[in-house]
Amino acid sequence: MGADSLRLKLSESDTYSKSLIMGVVNATPDSFSDGGQFSTLDNALEHALALVDQGADILDIGGESTRPGAEKVILEKELERVIPLIDQLRKLTDIPISIDTYKPEVMLAAVKSGASMINDVNGLRADGAVDAAIEAGVPVCIMHMQGDPSSMQIKPSYANVVEEVLDFFRHRIDVLVGAGIERRDIIIDPGIGFGKTLNHNLQLLNKVEKLRSETQCEVLIGVSRKSLIDKLLGRPVDQRLPASLGLAVQSVLNGAKIVRVHDVRETFDAVRAVEAVRNST
Repeated sequence: MGADSLRLKLSESDTYSKSLIMGVVNATPDSFSDGGQFSTLDNALEHALALVDQGADILDIGGESTRPGAEKVILEKELERVIPLIDQLRKLTDIPISIDTYKPEVMLAAVKSGASMINDVNGLRADGAVDAAIEAGVPVCIMHMQGDPSSMQIKPSYANVVEEVLDFFRHRIDVLVGAGIERRDIIIDPGIGFGKTLNHNLQLLNKVEKLRSETQCEVLIGVSRKSLIDKLLGRPVDQRLPASLGLAVQSVLNGAKIVRVHDVRETFDAVRAVEAVRNST
């Protein structure tokens, strides 16, 4: 599916497709919640197609873990993990595919293979990333992260987390629009768990509509199975589904356009049911 079709999905507002469910496909051996399960092409492909059947609106494919403490992956290895998977998916489904990467070379290779969105945890700040996004010509999601994955959870600190994250987005959006990327093609992600304490995360989740209205960009929230649930409720990663669903629903009610999740079917049911009530007349 091309970028224009994805743009249409992002602009739709009918009752049952108000928010989009992004299914996570980690083609990596070390992701925090499912590391190694889908690190072979066959396993990753099977998982991705299962998420489509479960109701995913977008697939987010990543070849490098960004969990706290994660080590960087060389370019060749990341390409080896994601490009064959995108190639195979494009033969089997027209679902929009997002490439989860901060490397310009991976962005361009993925879009050439059929990806229709770039999801960059680094906010298109790497050398050449903005130029790659312009050349790719697809919607982009820029995320806020204090520090980098190796250090981001070592005493994160803000005077006012919501305002500082907003300032980051205002600056990055100005840079991207100034470079020629249309505002309608920019999605923002406050980076839940990326250089934030539990309280920082909760404050940002409570201000999704403020983030959206003050940037005039749609918001993506990724909170599925994250460690803030453990900090809040004392739940290990395999017991975080109920809280993940609650936070996904709350994010949608607060104005998130996209929720990035591991448990697609359960999130689909929860979000679509709540949207049906909210949008009833």
